[in-house]
Amino acid sequence: MLAEIAAANAAFAVIKGALANGKELHQLGSRVFDYFDNKAKIQESVTKKGGGSDLEEFMALERLRQQEEELRERMVYAGRPGMWADWQKFQAQAARKRREDAEAAKREKARRAKRLAELTEYIAIGMASVVLAALLVYGIVIYFKYIR
Repeated sequence: MLAEIAAANAAFAVIKGALANGKELHQLGSRVFDYFDNKAKIQESVTKKGGGSDLEEFMALERLRQQEEELRERMVYAGRPGMWADWQKFQAQAARKRREDAEAAKREKARRAKRLAELTEYIAIGMASVVLAALLVYGIVIYFKYIR
């Protein structure tokens, strides 16, 4: 969780500086996505209760809330009209994309597991066929041996 906090703080610093220099939100590209992605990872980590102590988790979320509030103020007062609404739309789109990517990864994992199960079944059938063919040949050899 510490790595995500550090990455979110670094991305926030870049966003804050760029907005202060008059850049638009869409010009920040991957830094905006990095901030939001790390923010989501921190929130997910806290939700799963694996990120550390309760105080650390609370302070991480509080820091994110403060950053979000500062970003909102900068966008509302110093940015162009509608910038905060665009930011919220961007966050919703990024969250949707992350969910879709996670679902696609789950589907791919399930497809691979199914393919592996089919392959294992084909190998088992092939081995059983070889054993059955060997027993059949052995039986034929024994049959001809006793007929003579």
